[in-house]
Amino acid sequence: MTVVPLPIDEHLPQVVETLKQHGALVLSAEPGAGKTTRVPAALLAHVPGQVWVSEPRRVAARLAARRVAEEQEQALGQGVGYRVRFEDVTSAETRLCYATEGVLLQRLLRDPELNGVSAVVLDELHERSLNTDLCLSLVERMRRTQRKDLWLVVMSATLESERVAEFLDCPRIAAKGRSFPLTIEYQTAPDERPLEKQVSSAVRQLVLEADAGDVLVFVPGAREIRNCLSTLSRLAEEADLTLLGLHGDLPLDEQAKALGPAHKRKVVVATNVAESSVTVPGVTAVVDSGLARRVTVSPWSGLGRLSTVEISRASADQRAGRAGRVRAGRALRLYSQGSYARRPAHDLPEIARADLAELLLQLLAAGLAAPGQLAWLTPAPEASLRAAEQLLTLLGAVGAQGELSALGRRMEKLSLHPRLARLIVAGEDYGAHRSACMAAALLSERDIRRTARARLGAGGSRDVRRGPSDVLELMDCFDEARASRFSAHTLTALELDRGAVHAVERAFRQLAGRHQDDPMSTEETDTALQRALLSAYPDRLARRKRPGGAELILTNGRRADLAESSVVKDAQLLVAVDADEGNQGRGLVRLASAVEAEWLLDGFDGLLTEFDGLEYNEAQRRVERVTRLSIGSVVLDEHRSKAAPSSEASALLATALATRLAKSPESEASWQRLLARLSLLTEAMPDQPVPKADEALRSRLLREACSGAVSLDELGEFDPAQAALGLLEAETVARLQRFAPERLTLASGRSLEIQYVLGQPPFAASRLQDFFGMSKTPSVADGRVPITLHLLAPNRRAVQVTSDLLGFWQRHYPTLRKTLMRRYPKHAWPEDGLTASPPPPGRLR
Repeated sequence: MTVVPLPIDEHLPQVVETLKQHGALVLSAEPGAGKTTRVPAALLAHVPGQVWVSEPRRVAARLAARRVAEEQEQALGQGVGYRVRFEDVTSAETRLCYATEGVLLQRLLRDPELNGVSAVVLDELHERSLNTDLCLSLVERMRRTQRKDLWLVVMSATLESERVAEFLDCPRIAAKGRSFPLTIEYQTAPDERPLEKQVSSAVRQLVLEADAGDVLVFVPGAREIRNCLSTLSRLAEEADLTLLGLHGDLPLDEQAKALGPAHKRKVVVATNVAESSVTVPGVTAVVDSGLARRVTVSPWSGLGRLSTVEISRASADQRAGRAGRVRAGRALRLYSQGSYARRPAHDLPEIARADLAELLLQLLAAGLAAPGQLAWLTPAPEASLRAAEQLLTLLGAVGAQGELSALGRRMEKLSLHPRLARLIVAGEDYGAHRSACMAAALLSERDIRRTARARLGAGGSRDVRRGPSDVLELMDCFDEARASRFSAHTLTALELDRGAVHAVERAFRQLAGRHQDDPMSTEETDTALQRALLSAYPDRLARRKRPGGAELILTNGRRADLAESSVVKDAQLLVAVDADEGNQGRGLVRLASAVEAEWLLDGFDGLLTEFDGLEYNEAQRRVERVTRLSIGSVVLDEHRSKAAPSSEASALLATALATRLAKSPESEASWQRLLARLSLLTEAMPDQPVPKADEALRSRLLREACSGAVSLDELGEFDPAQAALGLLEAETVARLQRFAPERLTLASGRSLEIQYVLGQPPFAASRLQDFFGMSKTPSVADGRVPITLHLLAPNRRAVQVTSDLLGFWQRHYPTLRKTLMRRYPKHAWPEDGLTASPPPPGRLR
């Protein structure tokens, strides 16, 4: 094979010389420079042992290894090979091994000295995955302790290299790639069409131009790739195009087609695997959806899920740059320039946003969990570490002193998320090891159902079966496909995704090994698996709010809805194996598994809470004696009866009464008036002592009113203000009535209610005519506090607010009278209000 020169080649001598002198190097190289294939291969001639290269994705590891093997004219798996999850294409002759970061991490944890390895290359560090960050910390620790001879190369296209070089205390080298002028175009208006329609329009625009070369399209995932390829098929016939997909679950030969030469113009629709690590040759145009799949932790469920998110500006620049490697290129972004500007410069490191339970389990097993054992490029958030420790403790992997338990050591050996590891260990203990491995394989990979997203939401019309577990239903579906040897006809009939099914099969084979079928009957095995699922998700226990209903209450008190597609139609208790944030803060449980209450009595003692005491029942309006067995907010058993009178019952009833009164506007207004009257006397007449007007007074009154009672019905219509007057000393009540009366009688005989508000002077409102002939402003507190008067026109609106009635008649009334006469000619408006007679009560003149 002819080896084509690449831009990185001229830097290879400098790379080797730097490593000889310093042992570590940070290499920044633009996409297309050739760093992924040429740098590791160049190291082989200068080290005695193996060179391991970590890649963020399986497709990158496979294709890079294949490319280097071809350049060295070797069969893949001889001198050059790769290892990815559930796939090992290496041999005793392999010296250059490309591996996913997870595989390298397991090698580092199992072999802390990396025996036989002379150099480690961490490629695409800018993606900042959790595994890569941990690999970086472990290799750096090894280099500074027992393996000072180990070479370390950190490579990236968009890396903030200065910070990493400072962390490693090593030199940096920057290598340019081949780049040509690049034109970037944005959407000028929002496009509400489905993504595949937007992609089709953009590709049509590009391929109809005579000078356009191959087109690379970036979409979030395999489902979008299928949709786009289907939508583009008509255009491919018209323009004589080759349509190819590129994602991690494709077989290696199909992945290679996207990267190899074609006899006619290609359109490659890819996930972000084509963003870095691998180069698609011949591309002169890029269509960027601006979206990618990321593992995120749901704040509602705490479960990790693949979510579609907007990419960062750095990722967008990487994607666009793929169009300028051959000649001048174009990038069509299916989003606005404003959207690009609002995006973060770089993706947030996974360690800052991920579930850290698996990381902590690995560190505990390696004896590296103590602070200071490892240096981190980005330290883990303390809150995330605490949550991880709580989960490991809940699963039984960590003991009371934070040490790894025997159960935890069994779990850690499985190299899975702790929940799935706990599922397999529990399945083995219950006699259903093989079934548990299949369940774990199904839950560890993406959903095998092609239309699962559409069917698992509410509102589907599809008839679904009834059963004890959605996981068992998935397993039955997978077994049916497996029995047909995954024939295309069966996969289509079952609406299964071919790539996902094969990924699950690989995972299952690796997890189950040569383990024989489970020895028990099918029914016993199903029950054992359900119990194993409970062991893996004890904090996801839920109870139906009503028998047969979809609304669930989880142990953390949150509410959720069970998806209509779930087969778990009858069980009152269940575990939420897979849940989403849902709508309006309510979760949506997509996969559930039934639970029998008696299972919780075996091995879940630490979660059970027994309660025997008094509670107020809002529905019954009474205090009750309650005995309850629960896990968090999920009640397993409960008995209620009317409480006997006691001081504790009276206190609970008083609290309930206070809550009810606070929701009653009339009662609250009455109470606030009483407090204002008492407060007024305290301030205006300190020589006339009255009780302090505060909430403590109301609390005392409520306690005394509830003494000996256990229900609100026994209290009748309780008015705290009236109750207070009944409980206050007679002398205090007399002072209150005399110096802060509730009503004011005018010269006409009309009686007005005096309004008292805390922090304000008392006031009263009535028709202006009712005050004719009054020269002295009414007052309270033995004449020390004047009452503010609201003088109303016939339409009951205030025309004057005053606390100086005499001044009003002398200064304001003459002018105001003219306006009133014009507006209300049927009413009498005497010239001198001070000497006029007021109308009798109920009559206007």
